[in-house]
Amino acid sequence: MDNFLDYIPHRPPFLFVDRVIEQTEDSIVTEWLLKEDEPFFKGHFPNRPITPGVIMCEFVFQSGAILMAVRDNNSGNDHTPVITRIQNVKLKNPAFPGYLLHAEVKLNEKTGGAAYMSGKITSDSKKILTVDFAAMLLDNSQAKP
Repeated sequence: MDNFLDYIPHRPPFLFVDRVIEQTEDSIVTEWLLKEDEPFFKGHFPNRPITPGVIMCEFVFQSGAILMAVRDNNSGNDHTPVITRIQNVKLKNPAFPGYLLHAEVKLNEKTGGAAYMSGKITSDSKKILTVDFAAMLLDNSQAKP
């Protein structure tokens, strides 16, 4: 999917999805190449850069936001994805500069406006992170900045 940016409001430097590899109605696979010049590596940690767990979670969440918006045919201009629950985060292995990360997100249930999803990140078949989360799309016409 080349036009995934049409579905989410995220932009650099806080955009972590480089490419959507595949998508079905209930799942999505995305990728992100960890470049050596990622801003967070300057402080986490200068002599041994490691990708922060919360940033990897955000990569999964952005992938889930694309899945939700495409499913509901919503644009990133009309809706803002927000996380409403984060559970069962497990950091299995660190991710370093040069790693090509793959996020797999599955929609487990959709109730009303809430989507309950599970995600995992792998690199070269090595499990990096797993997380369960819920999100919803806020209508921008009703949001106050």
